Amino acid sequence: MKATPAEVQEYLELLDKTIHRITSITKQVDEARLKAKPGKDEWSANDILAHLRSCADVWGDQIEKMVAKDKQKLPYAHPRQWIKKTNYRELSFHESFRAFKAQRRKLLKILKGLSFDDWERSATIKGREHTVFTHVRRMARHEDVHCDEIEAAVK
Repeated sequence: MKATPAEVQEYLELLDKTIHRITSITKQVDEARLKAKPGKDEWSANDILAHLRSCADVWGDQIEKMVAKDKQKLPYAHPRQWIKKTNYRELSFHESFRAFKAQRRKLLKILKGLSFDDWERSATIKGREHTVFTHVRRMARHEDVHCDEIEAAVK
């Protein structure tokens, strides 16, 4: 699926909006509440942020590799496996969020520097072709849903 310039802009804005939404949702919330699970089998705001960071690590790395070299084969990596190799769940929410924001600023700088054609750079991952655009779209939509969950978790 070839993206349109309007779609590229829409998902760039949605990725940027994630930072602003999380900031707005959590700015007056203490650490205990950010780490509290709203229900027995539910994630805390901190758990959700740890998950978002793990996804950003995996998918962001794949995006950077697609930008660096088109049409390559990349190894499959799953964010839920990757998170087990990190300390994201143990970090304070605000410390983790600072790292997430820095990572996001770096990714947005890369993405905003791409030509429109660069959004079609691709890689094969687990037998499927992914483009920079499809990965960015996936990340932006995924984060949008989880922002709603963070908001629900702290209320």
